Parts: sequence; C-alpha cells; structure tokens
Amino acid sequence: MSARTLENLRKRYNSSAPARGPRRHGPGSMSGAKPKNAGDTIKRVLGYVGAYKKRLVLVFIAMISSTLAQLAASYMMRPIVNAITNVGTTPLQKAGLLAALVGVMGAAYLIGILGTYVQSRLMIGISQNALEKIRNDLFGKLQRLPVRFFDTHSNGELMSRFTNDVDNIGIMLDSSITSMISGLISLVSTLAIMLYVNVWLTLITVLFIPVFALAARTLMKLSRKYYAQQQAALGAVNGYIEENVSGQKVVKVFNHEDTCVEEFGLLNDDLRAKQINAQFFGGLTGPIIGNAGQMSYAVTAGVGGLLCVLRSFDVGGLAIFVNYSRRFSRPVSELAQQISTIMAALAGAERVFEIMDLEPEEAEPPAGHLPQPASGYVRMEDVSFGYDPDRPVLKHISLYAKPGQKIAFVGSTGAGKTTVTNLLTRFYDVQEGTITIDGIDISDIPRSELRSHIAMVLQDTHLFTGTVRENIRYGRLDATDEEVETAARMASADGFIRRLANGYDTVIEGDGANLSQGQRQLLNITRAAVSKAPILILDEATSSVDTRTERLIEKGMDRLMQDRTTFVIAHRLSTVRNANAIMVIENGEIIERGDNDELLKAGGRYHELYMGLTTLT
Repeated sequence: MSARTLENLRKRYNSSAPARGPRRHGPGSMSGAKPKNAGDTIKRVLGYVGAYKKRLVLVFIAMISSTLAQLAASYMMRPIVNAITNVGTTPLQKAGLLAALVGVMGAAYLIGILGTYVQSRLMIGISQNALEKIRNDLFGKLQRLPVRFFDTHSNGELMSRFTNDVDNIGIMLDSSITSMISGLISLVSTLAIMLYVNVWLTLITVLFIPVFALAARTLMKLSRKYYAQQQAALGAVNGYIEENVSGQKVVKVFNHEDTCVEEFGLLNDDLRAKQINAQFFGGLTGPIIGNAGQMSYAVTAGVGGLLCVLRSFDVGGLAIFVNYSRRFSRPVSELAQQISTIMAALAGAERVFEIMDLEPEEAEPPAGHLPQPASGYVRMEDVSFGYDPDRPVLKHISLYAKPGQKIAFVGSTGAGKTTVTNLLTRFYDVQEGTITIDGIDISDIPRSELRSHIAMVLQDTHLFTGTVRENIRYGRLDATDEEVETAARMASADGFIRRLANGYDTVIEGDGANLSQGQRQLLNITRAAVSKAPILILDEATSSVDTRTERLIEKGMDRLMQDRTTFVIAHRLSTVRNANAIMVIENGEIIERGDNDELLKAGGRYHELYMGLTTLT
C-alpha cells in the first residue's frame, strides 16, 4: 500500500504551497494572512452586526425588559414567603395577599417571556442579514483574487469556508451574543439586588468570581487552540472528499479504491482526534463552573441560615438570596456551556477573514483603452516569466500575430505553451518584457476590458447548471436567440443540440453529465463563437474530441477563426497544418518557427513531433 502519510495529506489539502504552474483544481490552502487573535476576530464579526443599529437598540431594550422582569418575578418570592410565615395575619388575609403577589409575579414572568420572544425574533433576523453580508463579501473577494490562488487551492477546502465556517459564525450570532449580553445585564442587576438584600452574603458570593474567571480563561484558551485545529482538519477532509468525488472514474479505472479509503481514514482519524480534544475541553467548562456555582450556593445557604437564627435575617430574604446566588453564577455557566460554539465560530471566522485579507488582483490602471473595434494585432517582445520566480517557464519569448492570423504553439508537455496564453489574458502578469494589443501594453488595459476582447476554449470543459442556450449565451449575455443558434451552426453544434430532448432549452446536468465529452467541447467552442471577440485562444480544444467529431468541427473552426487573431495550443499536429505560423517551444524558448511545410522541410524538432504523431495514429 502506497498511501500518503498523514503529514503529506495535511500539507496537500490544508496548508500553504507556492504556485508551481497552472492547476485548475489542485489542492492547497490559505497563505499570506496571519491568523487573527480572538479580540480582533470578534470585533470584525460584530462589525457586520453593527450595521443594524436600530434593531440592535430594540434587542437591547427587549433584553433589559426580559431580564429585569425575571429578576422582579424572582424577588416576589420574598414577600410571598414572608406573607406565608407571618403569624400576625389571618388565613383569609394571607390568601388575599398571596393571590395578589402571585398575580404580580405572573405578570412579571409574562413580560419576561414577551421580551425574550422579541429579542430572539429580532436577533435571528440581524444574524441572518449579517451572514448574508459575510457570504457576499467572501464570494466577492473570491471573484477578485488572481488565478494563481485558484491554481493552488482545493475547491473542497474553499467550500468548507463557505459552509462549515460561515454556519458556525451564524450559530454564534443567533444565540451566543445575545446570551452574553443578557448574561451581563443579569449579572449586574442580580449583584445590585443581592447587595440590597444582604451585603455579607453578597461578599461571600463575589469571592467565588475569581474561581469562575480562572476556570473559564484556562479552558477557553485550550478550547480555542483545539477548535482552530479542528476546523483546519475539517477543511482537509472536505478537500479530499471533493477531489475524490470529482475524480471517481480515475480512482476506479486505476483500482485505487483501497488507497483512497486508507488515505481518507488517516484524515478522518486526524479530524476525530482533534474533535475529541475540542469537544472535551469545550464541554468541560460548563460542569466545572457549574460545580463551582453549587459550592457557592451551599456556602451562601449555610451562612444565610445562621444569619436568620442569629441576626434576625428574614426567611423570605434568605429564600430569594439563595435563588439570586444561583442566578448570579448562571450567566458565567451559560457562557461556559456555549464555549464550544464560540470557539468553533471564532476559528471559522478567522478562516473566513483569512481569505478576505488576501491581496486581490492589482487595481485596474486609470488609462490605456483598446480601440473600438479592436483589430487584434498582438505582439510579445522579450517576455520572460516563471510561476516561481527562481524557476523561469518562459525565456525571452518574442512573436507577433497580425489580425486574422492563426498562430500555433507546439512542443513537449510543460514546455510553456499554456503559459503564453495565461500571460496574454493576464491570468498572470509578465515579469520581464511586454505584451501589446494594437500597440497598447496589456498591463495598461483594465482586465475586464482586455478579457472582453479575448475568447477562450480550454481543454477542460466547464458547463453551468442551466439550459444549452444559457450556457452558450455565457460568452455574451446580450446575445439574441438567433445569434446563439448562428454561433452553434458555425461551430457545427447545431445538429446535435436539435437532437436533444428539448433542443436549445435542454437543461444541462452536473457540468454536462448528460452530454458526451465531444458535445461538451462543442458547446464551449460555440460559447467562444457567440462572444465575437477579435482574439481567440484554443488551448488543446480538440484533444478530448474523437477523430470523427474533430473532422466535423474543422470546418466550423475555420469559420470561427475567420477575421480573428487565433492562438492554438496543439495536441494533434494535424490541426495546425493551415496555421500562418507554428512556434515550437521547448524549455520555455521558441526553437523553431514557420509554417507547416517550412518546418517539415527543415527536419528539426517539429519534424520529429509530426512524424512521431503520424506513426502513432
């Protein structure tokens, strides 16, 4: 068994890794931002809640009303007990007084219930609105992050931030914040009443506060560490699941089921161990503080009994003080009970803010617009680039493409062909040299404007949930139905689309699971056709298409490339015979250039590649 070790799996699915080149769905994790401390994280979370100040004022009023009403209801026990034990009144007088006092108590409890209802109702709305804003900010930040980020981070680990981590923040906002505020109000109000009832018993109760604080602080510190580890381990598990579910066919065809089960078992066992530590220390806080509260309760009751005997302390006063003594420790105990929720939420919030704090793509330049319409004259001059600055992928590349020309790149895997197109689209920025379109440096052109002039068909197809028509229109959202169908005919996709159950209105399922690989690629080509961009990039667009389908779309591709500057990364050299110029790239350098006939006559590297491919086919 060659399963990767747990340490390797952790690094692969939940740790930072430098970019080594394009990896569209490669695993990885966050890098750059340092973890925030609990205080800063809480401030940032509360910043989202603070946008609803008016509702928060109502929540605060409802909390105060509910807490004071409950305290008042509890205080009614004093006159009730004293009325019952008063030997100077008749039974009828006692009954009337008791009924009146119980009525007042009931009214106080009713106010408390209504206050709690209003508080909960408003706070749920506030927390959900805050979560909506957090998700919007997180998703918006992802849209502004450079392609390098997605090349080096796993989809599953990122999804964990959107689901588990954001959900944990929601749970904290729904209950924990209101519990903390109402607990603080209850603590202060209870202390004030206790001082009013009996100063000496209050001092005894207050002496236990350092015990509560020390226990809570120690356990919170331990819990926070373990909950951060738990969230990281959960992200690794999610990343592994996402990768294996999406690559299940590859797993099965190479009989790696047992290896995957073993590797998942390592990650899952690691998650289990971290969850045990997190849940243990989180759950331990409540019982420890609860027992400390029982000790305080027992000591207070004992001393209070002596005061009743020796200092004429009224029995009703002792009854309510014992009740308040227990209530005094309840806010601390309730906070301790929720420590696991708070720690998980803070760990999740740190992971969410970690993405938000990453540097986005550089700000758009203020000037440098392409002419309208752009002709598509592309020039690269002495361009060098490396995903890792110490390991260059391209070395001093120079070429030009006139409007309407077809330029092909061929060469060994990893030679740098795709990197050329990554630089042209500004997925990555050049480190040396310049790239211009119609004489304007692309680094001076806003990315959105630049990419609106470039259509791209990748080797990896991606279709969105929706109809065939909607997927084609993704290339240009304002395209009419007639333009969509014209583009489909141009790309030779119209025939198979009309044979689908509902034609252009057929719903595509699961990234095109109900279509063949060739059909998915035809839709991608049609999407590029409808865009009407003057520059077209075909990154091994026909590598996953069968020979029959390839011949079917050749005419459509020729029509598609008319009047467009086209860059083709060739997998099958037969597709680039009619290119105006073929660039042979090896080790990041252009070693040969010319058309098909010229390069074959030269008998160099292109001739070797061409003859080798011909022999294989």
